[in-house]
Amino acid sequence: MRILTSACLYFLIVFGVGLLLGPVRVLWLEPSLGKTAAVAVEAPFLLAAMMVAAWMVPKWTGLNINVGPLAAMGIGALILQQIADFAVAIGLRGMSVSEQLASFATPEGLFYLALVIVFAAMPVLVHLRR
Repeated sequence: MRILTSACLYFLIVFGVGLLLGPVRVLWLEPSLGKTAAVAVEAPFLLAAMMVAAWMVPKWTGLNINVGPLAAMGIGALILQQIADFAVAIGLRGMSVSEQLASFATPEGLFYLALVIVFAAMPVLVHLRR
């Protein structure tokens, strides 16, 4: 149960930050910088949110700080993130599933894909020093 709670909380924190940054990126940065540069500007803020959340959430929820539970937390959060990402793409942006998948092949999509992989791995990465 702690893994599920940790995954949900980690997802909610990082996705919430993404929801706050998304309009800034789309409405202000993309028109002047282009999509790829806008994603690059947003990335450090998302990485910071991932690092802080991945460090704090296991402490808040009492999750065992070992590779297995931390990896499960990251994978669970990734599943939730992908469900939410597809829901936003389909529901708010009117994209089809194939359009959403095709977006990963663009430069900004590849940048985003790298961030998603780091998102899943971050709980383990920030606790590796232990």
